[in-house]
Amino acid sequence: MTSYGKAETAKLQQNLENQLDRLVEQLGDLENCKHDLDPEEYEETKQETMDQLKELNDSLSRLVKGDISLVSALGAVQLVTQAAISQAFKTPEVIRLFGKREPKQLRDRLYNIDQECKLNKLSSDARDRQKAEILTALRQLGEQLSREELQFLESHNNIANAFKNVEFEEVTDE
Repeated sequence: MTSYGKAETAKLQQNLENQLDRLVEQLGDLENCKHDLDPEEYEETKQETMDQLKELNDSLSRLVKGDISLVSALGAVQLVTQAAISQAFKTPEVIRLFGKREPKQLRDRLYNIDQECKLNKLSSDARDRQKAEILTALRQLGEQLSREELQFLESHNNIANAFKNVEFEEVTDE
């Protein structure tokens, strides 16, 4: 019995998600080891990873244009790579959760960063940047934001403006 490409589509999607996860994890590891590397080595490695993300995005663009049956599956991965390339998201964990469309985990992360700030494990600037990233990601995922969250985004407009160069579009599973 034939799968009419469903198995192949699922495998392709899994491979692309694995590649995206690997690149995002690589960015996270790079940030964690930033102080162990000399600045030149750090920048070179980061640029190589960003180039790989751009290549992944280019491949996704070609696939999306050429195969209608893969548009919705590949569109979600492409959206995440565009956000990473534009550096709208600077936190690899936020990129990963956004890419997997996991609003509950993003909400959990939002709670955790507030707690980390209260415990002085995170600066208020870092908290605000991550909070703006998460709230913007939640909004792009179609999640309802509270009035306070929307006001926070407005007051931190410079952070949310990083998304102006990213073309967000609704992605649905078909």
